[in-house]
Amino acid sequence: MIPGRALQLTVLVVAHLLMAGCDSAEDKLSASEEAQIRETIRRQVTETYDLARPGAVERLLSLYPESGPVFSTSSGHVSKSRGELEQQIRTFWQYVGSNMRSPKWEWTSMHIDVLSRDAAVLTASYRIPHLTPRNTPHVIAGAWTAAFVKRNGRWVVIQEHLSDVPAAQTAAQQPADHTGH
Repeated sequence: MIPGRALQLTVLVVAHLLMAGCDSAEDKLSASEEAQIRETIRRQVTETYDLARPGAVERLLSLYPESGPVFSTSSGHVSKSRGELEQQIRTFWQYVGSNMRSPKWEWTSMHIDVLSRDAAVLTASYRIPHLTPRNTPHVIAGAWTAAFVKRNGRWVVIQEHLSDVPAAQTAAQQPADHTGH
């Protein structure tokens, strides 16, 4: 259940995004414009989560606006600012991300609904097979829904919700070893 204030904020963001998608007929996007927006967001997200490249924390933070509210919900916590979100990302990377050996981010599904020229919603699922510091195969997995808006010529996340797949469920889905044999 969503607490009162968080529910109000969620309703306001959804209403804003829905209204953004109700442009006049002359502002209607063509199929190719929608496809281009979907591809831009897909590419941006995929490149950001390429864990083979250095600078993961900075890349992750690049998905969010430099200023203004950013609402992020994960693990039962709601952050309301870029600063709070940055601290969560840095803490995650310090205690979890930096301990993953040979991680590979795999998008198992990705759906992008273009609402307007300046608003889109992404819903995706992912898994991150990797080795623990003890060289034991392990998988982290989950789902992510993110509201994107276009600001200053780039797409940024202004609200998101992350859900982890329970550890018992990811353990059952792990390959025999990290190479998939």
